[in-house]
Amino acid sequence: MAKAKIAVNGYGTIGKRVADAVQAQDDMEIIGISKTKPNYEAAVAHQLGYDIYAPAANLEAFEKAGMPAAGSIEEMVEKADVVVDCTPGGIGKSNKALYEEAGVKAIWQGGEDHELAGYSFNAVSNYEGALGLDFVRVVSCNTTGLCRVIYPIDKAFGVKKVRVTLARRATDPNDIKKGPINAIVPDPIKLPSHHGPDVKTVIPHINITSAAMKIPTTLMHLHTVNMDLKNECTAEDVRKVLGSQSRVRFVGQGISSTAEIIEVARDIKRPRNDMWENCVWQDSVTMHEGELYFFQAIHQESIVVPENVDAIRAMMELESDGAKSILKTNKAIGL
Repeated sequence: MAKAKIAVNGYGTIGKRVADAVQAQDDMEIIGISKTKPNYEAAVAHQLGYDIYAPAANLEAFEKAGMPAAGSIEEMVEKADVVVDCTPGGIGKSNKALYEEAGVKAIWQGGEDHELAGYSFNAVSNYEGALGLDFVRVVSCNTTGLCRVIYPIDKAFGVKKVRVTLARRATDPNDIKKGPINAIVPDPIKLPSHHGPDVKTVIPHINITSAAMKIPTTLMHLHTVNMDLKNECTAEDVRKVLGSQSRVRFVGQGISSTAEIIEVARDIKRPRNDMWENCVWQDSVTMHEGELYFFQAIHQESIVVPENVDAIRAMMELESDGAKSILKTNKAIGL
């Protein structure tokens, strides 16, 4: 069977990871990535052997920089079956007309609104609904992390209400322009934060309220999760459900911070010290008067990467069973 041809529009924090994850699969391949300027990320893409496409006006700059582009972004889009749009939040919207004109399928990231694609995706929660779709939005890192734990717990015990407080990393490690450096910022001050409503775009019936703040770190996000459950269960029952999820990793053994989780990712030789799984502190899982509490850490740079691969597989109908796609993706990337 011919491999699905995938283009990555925007080779930044998410795009470069998606490109590598797609290239690791046996049923899809990267036919090109796009960069607007010949910067260090473009140089790395060139070194890794990816065909680079650029805005027509910038093709000469790539030539001069010693990494000749394979063509314009429009030409890249024409060659693809699916374009994974990893451009900065808000920019992807302006690319929709290009994809529609070329007649290609497209995936956007969580920085775009749900309405742009009309379908918000999380592999464990609603894979089957994306089968054959032309446009899909993979929800943000925080929403992905929340859906991965809420969905199976709701299935097992029923969820009356979720309350979550998110301590969000201020920016990614390579971003030198953002802060805060010495502040904790309620973001937004007016509740709820967008994360709760975003979960509802994937699992509509879930009653959820969220609050968020930005803190001066670049490593990971931390969630304090509280769920009011319909059916009685013990903390051990919840651990069994979470432990059965391939994209949830229990952390313990003296790990008391996000810094140590990232160190584990380095030590187990994950590419770019990526942690694709939700990291749930096993000892934090607590039941009190029918309510569940736990902490989880979310690696914002990488958690959505396997979801993008599964979204491609669903849209191209390469696999109709979400659980099988998840296993296939996980095995290929080494999760």
